[in-house]
Amino acid sequence: MTLFFRRTFPLLLTFLFGVAAAIQYYIPHPVSEAALTEVSVWLRIILGFAMILGIASLCHVHYAKIRTRVAGWGYSLVVYLSMLATVAVGLWSSGQEEGTGFGWIYTYALLALQGTMFSMLGFFVASAAFRAFRARSKEAAVLLVAAVVMMFGRVPLGEYLIPAAGPMAGWLLNVLNTAARRGIIIGISLGGIATSIKIIFGIERSYLGGRD
Repeated sequence: MTLFFRRTFPLLLTFLFGVAAAIQYYIPHPVSEAALTEVSVWLRIILGFAMILGIASLCHVHYAKIRTRVAGWGYSLVVYLSMLATVAVGLWSSGQEEGTGFGWIYTYALLALQGTMFSMLGFFVASAAFRAFRARSKEAAVLLVAAVVMMFGRVPLGEYLIPAAGPMAGWLLNVLNTAARRGIIIGISLGGIATSIKIIFGIERSYLGGRD
């Protein structure tokens, strides 16, 4: 009975809901649309409980790191205290942001941290671009030339110095880049369909915890 609820029952639910969702998408009907609406309501309820489970798991993981004093446990302490302080201030402010401590945390802490994170990402992107643009091969040389054309064609000063850079940058962006982007999207879509079929038919079972 335990094996049935741990493996067979989740596989059965996945198969039924996966097939029902596919049928509803390709064969729309008032009955199937009403069923999809009802399932969407249940999905929101499950997401709420999943969020509670995720928060509990987050607290458990960081509490274990703090208790055992593993390397980097100070970061876990910061996460723990920040989360508890934000929840406490949010409850004290009744979820209101305007003129409350909750809004102050959002404006002067969360937004500042997000700005710092994206600034660091910009630095790493610039560093990666510098390494990628070194013409060590023919492919890298093509990438370097395309990048230079794009930089000159997308800024007013570059287009003023090289008038042909604007149309060339537009052609690169609208023709070559669009073709590559659509190829990537098609590949991602085919991969998603293949993964969905594997999950529906029970071939992919990693969501069960990695056990067969």
